[in-house]
Amino acid sequence: MGAQNFILLVVGIYFFINSVAFADEGTATYYTAPYVPSSCYGYQDNGVMIAAASDTIWGNRAACGRMYRVTCTGPTNQGVLRPCTGKSVVVKVVDYCPPGCRGTIDLSQEAFSQIANLDAGKVKINFNQV
Repeated sequence: MGAQNFILLVVGIYFFINSVAFADEGTATYYTAPYVPSSCYGYQDNGVMIAAASDTIWGNRAACGRMYRVTCTGPTNQGVLRPCTGKSVVVKVVDYCPPGCRGTIDLSQEAFSQIANLDAGKVKINFNQV
């Protein structure tokens, strides 16, 4: 139990710290259905745990199909002081959020509601590719 469990504990802590340490910071907004057509997949339905990528992560369509874990970290305005639910959501990039996009990642309404109060409209986030 001793040495083997200790090694597993150290490895687990290492991966946890790295997953948190390498998260990018940004903002999230949301958009509503219909979610098709999308820039990446046309009329293919990809469900509702989806997102549109801003120029920050779009990379000339390179972001298409990438999965991101998104976690609300706080408000961006005074409207909703504690918008975060404490949950994270994993979304698939299926669309492009053109210049003027208000967030780093534009989440589907269903995905946004998992991490934050919809009334906030825009929140600060940590996100990382999974």
